Amino acid sequence: MRTDALRAEALTVSLGGRRVLDTVDLAVDTGETVGLIGPNGAGKTTLLRAVIGLIKPDRGTITTGAGRPGYVPQKHEFTWDFPITVGGAVLNARTGTRWLVPHRRADRDAADAALDRVGLADLADRPVGELSGGQRQRVLVARALVREPGLLLLDEPFTGVDVPTQELLTELLGRLAAEGTAVLMTTHDLAQARATCTRLCLLNRTVVADGPPAELSDPDLWLRAFGVAASGELKALLAGTDPR
Repeated sequence: MRTDALRAEALTVSLGGRRVLDTVDLAVDTGETVGLIGPNGAGKTTLLRAVIGLIKPDRGTITTGAGRPGYVPQKHEFTWDFPITVGGAVLNARTGTRWLVPHRRADRDAADAALDRVGLADLADRPVGELSGGQRQRVLVARALVREPGLLLLDEPFTGVDVPTQELLTELLGRLAAEGTAVLMTTHDLAQARATCTRLCLLNRTVVADGPPAELSDPDLWLRAFGVAASGELKALLAGTDPR
């Protein structure tokens, strides 16, 4: 039986005196993968940060299931020149800054399992600064998974990564959903979102439309969400064809 892993009701957020989110209502069930789609400045990242408590809403409520959500930020938000190994970066996400305290076996096992899920087990001893862009993205995902969250939030996970990483992440998100993990991710890649997500939420300060990808083929919805006319490429993508 599916239950709410995330429910935001009448969520309103202002930053620097500007209204960024206005009366947002959104629910994500366990085992569901929801793509958050919208133009730059639409409030997508703000919504994720409000869910994990980094931003305090003006009003409205956010309810999540048991445990802290896992959060995968954009790659530039991690300090990649910090002198730490891949394995250490993942383990640290679970244990915090307990540098002088021996790690529990359960923590080490969880870190090993997270690295294995993202295909980086063989790079556990490599410094994070030596990784490629795709490998760095996998580290961020492993850091989110190591705490075994019931809700996973990802901010532009497919941006700037190679095809093998895209394929690995797509397969991984599918497995997590099958295991009951709820996933909410922001993305500009409409084709990838349609292939990966069970639902799409079009956001521009508020929810413009929300439903399965097949039900959001009306170009008027995208015009309202992005404030631009539907291009030939967009129409092709909405029709499920390759515009190239």
